Amino acid sequence: PPQDLRAEQALLGAILFDNDALNRIGDRLKPHHFYDPVHGRIFAACAEMIGKGKLADGVTLRERFQRESGLQEIGGAGYLLTLHENAARMTSHARDYADIIYELAIRRELIRVGGEIVHQALEPPKDLDAQAQIEAAESKLYALAEQGTASRGFSAFSTALEASIESAAAAFDNGGGISGIATGLIDLDKKLGGLHKSDLIIVAGRPGMGKTSLATNIAFNVAHARLKSRAKAVDADEKPEGGIVAFFSLEMSAEQLATRIIAEQAEVSGSKIRRGKIEERDMQALIRVSTELERLPLFIDDTGGLSIAQVAARSRRLKRAGGLDMIVVDYLQLLSGTGSKKNENRVQEITEITKGLKTLAKELAVPVMALSQLSRGVDSRDDKRPVLADLRESGSIEQDADVVMFIFREAYYLETKEPSMDDPVEYQKWREKMDRIHGLSDILVEKHRHGPTAKITLRFEKQFTRFYDLANEDNLPAQTH
Repeated sequence: PPQDLRAEQALLGAILFDNDALNRIGDRLKPHHFYDPVHGRIFAACAEMIGKGKLADGVTLRERFQRESGLQEIGGAGYLLTLHENAARMTSHARDYADIIYELAIRRELIRVGGEIVHQALEPPKDLDAQAQIEAAESKLYALAEQGTASRGFSAFSTALEASIESAAAAFDNGGGISGIATGLIDLDKKLGGLHKSDLIIVAGRPGMGKTSLATNIAFNVAHARLKSRAKAVDADEKPEGGIVAFFSLEMSAEQLATRIIAEQAEVSGSKIRRGKIEERDMQALIRVSTELERLPLFIDDTGGLSIAQVAARSRRLKRAGGLDMIVVDYLQLLSGTGSKKNENRVQEITEITKGLKTLAKELAVPVMALSQLSRGVDSRDDKRPVLADLRESGSIEQDADVVMFIFREAYYLETKEPSMDDPVEYQKWREKMDRIHGLSDILVEKHRHGPTAKITLRFEKQFTRFYDLANEDNLPAQTH
């Protein structure tokens, strides 16, 4: 297979000769990119020691490997001396050697993946049709392009530890606030700490509760924060706010979704737009908002009947093409499984879909928010507040999700119980309760893998399909009853 042991030796020697050479080659090169596993171990040891501010040379490495009883496994002290003597004294060339090693590693991995693809095509597993093979191959090639390997395998605890500290540092830099992507809803962010990479977030509720509205609001807030961040010309070293969002709208068209967003931002009732009752000032507001949001990094795919594999493939392409920070799926019951499993029952298919969404979140390192319907059993109970058992085709949804949130608007159900005005006492009680809960919506966090469950009360402005924090009510127009 393609390899260059001399380049590997020259690079390691250069690092031992001048530890600053490691900083000059960047962070793309990893231990697994070395063809000789001994070279990979030496590189990993150098990177760890230099990262801790320690000297990495023949003497310190010899002591380290002696402590770990691994000196003979790397060829003994003599081999460390050989690396040092054969070092490229022009350590400015270290980046060139690193590029050679990385390029050859990618080619070796490409050969391996290609061999697997050929083998599967010649002798396909019974449960893997041709389309599934293409999607599996695309996933491996994506991982290879992004991470320099098509298979993760084991990673050192130090690597996971570094990512954990970065997450904690992000929360610290934010004044002890959120460490994930902000939803734009302060009370929700306080409970969840924002939307975190690799998390599957389920937003569930009965029809009419506002699932799509909440998901659209959050998707817009995330994308708009990135748009504003760009407008401020954020310094290259400063992490931009918000993110690029992919919205898979399997129920509504892209045009309908866009209309919702601009109607909310322009504070023009969506109902007025649909009925053609907008006035000139409304039209001017819509034009103004649409001009402002032309470059909003929100990408909508309204293809109906998508499979989980197609969602994954399209998300990978978007991330490769322009970046991706969050995925929204509206809603998961409208997705289908792979073609090879069409004869399975719906519960098994939903299991495949939720596992696929969780896998996608981990693969792309982005939060995936999926909307879900609830069973009709909720409507037949006196207490309409949903519980985890109400999730439609539930088991796997509850199991695979990191966060499960229910939307519950008590006023929605109370409206249907309006008593007759012939009974003034009962009507007055009903009216007082309606006035108290009108426009309020409870977000019930019933599962939170990384924290406690919670109840967050938001204001829901139905005419503009907008959720917002109760603390922000003074800054918004009066409610329309």
